[in-house]
Amino acid sequence: MKYSAVLFDLDGTLLYTLEDIADALNRTLCAHGMQELALDMVRAYVGNGSRRLVERAVPSGSTEETVEGVLRDYRADYDINCNVKTKPYDGITELLEALSARGFKLAVVSNKPDGAVKALAQAHFPGVFSIAVGEGSNVRRKPWPDSVLAAMEKMGVQKEEALYVGDSEVDVQTASNAGVRCVSACWGFRTKEELAEAGATLMIDRPLELLNHI
Repeated sequence: MKYSAVLFDLDGTLLYTLEDIADALNRTLCAHGMQELALDMVRAYVGNGSRRLVERAVPSGSTEETVEGVLRDYRADYDINCNVKTKPYDGITELLEALSARGFKLAVVSNKPDGAVKALAQAHFPGVFSIAVGEGSNVRRKPWPDSVLAAMEKMGVQKEEALYVGDSEVDVQTASNAGVRCVSACWGFRTKEELAEAGATLMIDRPLELLNHI
């Protein structure tokens, strides 16, 4: 199969973002008089967008008003502090350079708010991605295929030409819903066992291994 485009998830795939997410979330929870969460708990909660993260983080039975307040404050904190400890995973920069050199079209599709996706992609990978799409008013969060389909349309590629790379069960389902092949990254926020249970069929341990599958 000849691929011409590779679409990447952001958190846990291209960038290690967990500590910045956890720090912003815990500052917000603390400000609202709620219990902070351990890093591994935050790791288990991420992947479905900021609203779902907050819904999982607040005490059971919290009102919608409470959820909205925590979500608003978390987003405000994270917007300011989203790039403090965040960094690319080892091998990612080299992978992107190799793909660019081979002429692949590259995109980022994420459940982060669209503004944060674009800012982080540009900060860490300037000029690399032609498309960076996050959750917005007209883009439903993954596993809905909206962001993947929108990116492919903008790049002018068909489903059979695109490869999707992500690190979670959400990404496995997103790729399936979009009708594209998925490569699961085992260096991110989920274990191999969790990915296999989610239906992952092609898993790689290091970024440069992707070159063996394109």
